Amino acid sequence: MSDPVAVPATGGGHAAAGTQMRGLDPAQKAKLIYAQARSEMSDRLWRAALGSDGPDGDSSRLSEKRGLPMSLEALLGLLEGDGKTPSSAVPAMVAALQRGEAPVGDGSGGGRERGAKDGDAEADANSNAGRDGQGGDLALGHGPNARYAPMLGAAANRTGLPAAALATIVHAEAAKDGDGRWLPYSRNPRSSAAGLGQFLSSTWEGEAERAGTWLNATARANGWLNERGHVRGDARAELLSLRYDPQAAIETTADYARANLDGLRKAGVTVGSGVEELARTAYIGHHLGRGDAVRFLTGSLDPARARRLLDAQIGEAQASRRIEQAGSAVAAHRSWLLDFVGRNIKPANFAA
Repeated sequence: MSDPVAVPATGGGHAAAGTQMRGLDPAQKAKLIYAQARSEMSDRLWRAALGSDGPDGDSSRLSEKRGLPMSLEALLGLLEGDGKTPSSAVPAMVAALQRGEAPVGDGSGGGRERGAKDGDAEADANSNAGRDGQGGDLALGHGPNARYAPMLGAAANRTGLPAAALATIVHAEAAKDGDGRWLPYSRNPRSSAAGLGQFLSSTWEGEAERAGTWLNATARANGWLNERGHVRGDARAELLSLRYDPQAAIETTADYARANLDGLRKAGVTVGSGVEELARTAYIGHHLGRGDAVRFLTGSLDPARARRLLDAQIGEAQASRRIEQAGSAVAAHRSWLLDFVGRNIKPANFAA
């Protein structure tokens, strides 16, 4: 795996980035272009199919309020080196492709989409430090993902979440190669979800705009936010490219988990204090978005919404079969998601 990409400084670097990308062979360029084009088309279909979340104003977790700022045109410009497109993730992209690592999520963990921000009160992550456990050591050893242990530990210590909980969330989301290595440069071709945390564009922008997050501090330092604290239009591509930076993805996964757990507590959901309880509840928030997570965990998810969520995850045909077997869309969706969480969210596997 390549080294983590440093947080980019504003200005400069684009010419070198274009040179690197133009060095890819035609097959590698085609793989990138195909994933991006398929993602954009599928995103439009998901938005048309799912629409809004309901009268409370939450966005569907697969819909994008702002479209796909990391556009196909931006990617093509980066490949051709037009001097105006994002450079921050290029070294990782190029290194991964030259090693033959597929940039498209393979569906075995990566490829689940998560929701846009729900508008809850901002959480000060630092004020929660230590409440849910320290970072501690991870059982990554000298394995294929050992290089991520320091990043996970740092994010855990900053947010007060167990490192093993963060590791299992990343493990469930990230695309992997044949050796089980997490692939930082991965894209879900069915949506805009990307990187180790498989963040949608809208959710990533929301974390950049939310005060107190690692990504907000980075965006401010790079001048990517306007005077109102919103992502500048001309900075979106650069910001979104950071999803392919392992450190940025891990830090943002931790901030998003922290905010979701705090929001669920405020909504009256029992979060628990054990590492496994925290990890599973945080993952449900990561997977569904906070609004749907509250409804799921309080048993108030309506049948129509449950059906749309299940269709989006496993397809209409399989969803119909599950609903027929379970007797209702709510029961079928609950069974599917709890089974997935039970099989994939296992922090004990990462606790030293």
